[in-house]
Amino acid sequence: MLLAIDTSAGTSVAVVDRDAGVIAEFDSGDSMRHAEVIGDLIVRALDAASVRPADLSGVVAGMGPGPFTGLRVGIAAARTFAFGIGRPLIPVVSHDAVAAEAFVSELYTADEHRPGGPRGILVVTDARRRELYWSAYSGLDEVGLPVRQDGPALAKPDAVAHDDLFRVDATSVSAGRLGMIAEVAFAAGRPFAADEALYLRSPDVTLSAGPKRVSA
Repeated sequence: MLLAIDTSAGTSVAVVDRDAGVIAEFDSGDSMRHAEVIGDLIVRALDAASVRPADLSGVVAGMGPGPFTGLRVGIAAARTFAFGIGRPLIPVVSHDAVAAEAFVSELYTADEHRPGGPRGILVVTDARRRELYWSAYSGLDEVGLPVRQDGPALAKPDAVAHDDLFRVDATSVSAGRLGMIAEVAFAAGRPFAADEALYLRSPDVTLSAGPKRVSA
């Protein structure tokens, strides 16, 4: 079993099992109070699943893309929890979970089979500062994992690429789906994402170039 955490949009926490699927999942759509709600959601998910931390095989972290302040809360919580129970951290790109959910939805299926309808999916999430994060997917592979063909990337709304794809503007990321991607990837022997937060934006604070000269 895995504990999965994502704070790239709202806050989502789930307990998943490869055979049983999503056992418990709790979400908060508030994109500003990740730190305030994440602890409670972790406790609720574990309690609802009747799982002790020692029963977990690992902790899945949604690596974004996402705004710095919110995204780092979930990644830090996942890393700390994994360290505390002596289990591995499993990084997964957050947009992959949105794409996987969309590919099996009735909305996409109906559009996909419409004459001339798009064959792939463009996942778009809010990056704030009047910018968007996007990732393009061509479909699901033979084991059911989303195939990302481009991105994640950051762009102004009028500069988002792949406007021919079926666009999914996501306001949340399911930790349950995130966790199941990790389960399927592990079972299929696929590599996980890099253990690196996908902020895709330079930090506001930069290191000093050195002491400034003081004039007399």
